[in-house]
Amino acid sequence: MNCSARAFEFEILATSSGTAARCGTWKTPHGTVQTPAFMPVGTCGTVKGHWPEDLRETGAQMVLANTYHLALRPGSDVVEALGGLHEFMQWDGPILTDSGGFQVFSLAQLANLTEEGVSFKSHIDGAWLELTPERAIGIQEQLGADCIMCLDECPSHDVPIETLRHAVERTTRWATRCRDAQTRDDQALFGIVQGGTNPAERQRSADGLLPLDFPGYAIGGLSVGESPDAMYDTLDVTVPLLPVDRPRYLMGVGTPRDLFEAVVRGVDLFDCVMPTRNGRSASAFTSEGEIRIRNSRFKTDRGPLDANCRCRVCSGFSRGYIRHLFQAKEMLGPIMLSYHNLMFYQNFLRSLGEAIRMDRLDEFHSVHLAALTTSV
Repeated sequence: MNCSARAFEFEILATSSGTAARCGTWKTPHGTVQTPAFMPVGTCGTVKGHWPEDLRETGAQMVLANTYHLALRPGSDVVEALGGLHEFMQWDGPILTDSGGFQVFSLAQLANLTEEGVSFKSHIDGAWLELTPERAIGIQEQLGADCIMCLDECPSHDVPIETLRHAVERTTRWATRCRDAQTRDDQALFGIVQGGTNPAERQRSADGLLPLDFPGYAIGGLSVGESPDAMYDTLDVTVPLLPVDRPRYLMGVGTPRDLFEAVVRGVDLFDCVMPTRNGRSASAFTSEGEIRIRNSRFKTDRGPLDANCRCRVCSGFSRGYIRHLFQAKEMLGPIMLSYHNLMFYQNFLRSLGEAIRMDRLDEFHSVHLAALTTSV
């Protein structure tokens, strides 16, 4: 069953001369997303350390949750019984759930892959979770996200060409099974283009998926060990293969530079654990570049985390205080830095969208060059 076209209208509002960058709106049943957009990752139904209103305050429009982890705990039937994912986590905006396909890569030592699907040995209690394309769709329908993903096979960047080719072919076959298993018309099911950094395999993957006419397409299999330049070269090849009139989603990426490079190539949607994970590890994204707040040079620093940021962390607290929180192992430190990082990412993409609308990408790049290239 295809989703309702009316419920998921995508409109391009502006483009940038000399690049493929675009900004637009994507309508979903739980609100309209202004693109380009970054989705904070709420793996288990929460973005670690943050209330839903915190996320709204940062400017987040849409969040991501993890099918594999929610299927294990508390179980998709429990989430459904508690009103679905939106009510469960008290987030009234759009939600995207992945399919569990990335865990085929990230939890390879716990997974058994066959043509039928993948079996995971739970990292929690050792019980087996059987995930077929049909089951992945069924779980996501129980969770009730606005945007759901096909089950795919995500190989490492350095696998032999035959392994890569088999992964592309299986991803296409599974995408067909996912499409045929879908029963709800209020969820947009995205196909996922695989193929590693091999241009021919990316072409084969797109050729197999486009006839299935998904309402959006994701680019998977990147940020899995390849170099940044290899990722950008792959985007050069892959993004033009995707329909212009559908949202394009780059999965699990990445740094501010990665986001910029992908946007100028025509990508609309992003997710990544980096803002929150780095924040919990005492690393902050700023207009001066990424800084490690545990550095002793910040011990008596009375300045804000980022002089160009107006978030409540930067407006009220010094670098020296935030460093103290980490040194004292106080939980407020990780909460502060991850909140600031989320705000930084949202402001970064919002400013990038404004630069596209005003056709000033070169100016944006020069203004944000430090944040794209340096660490302190």
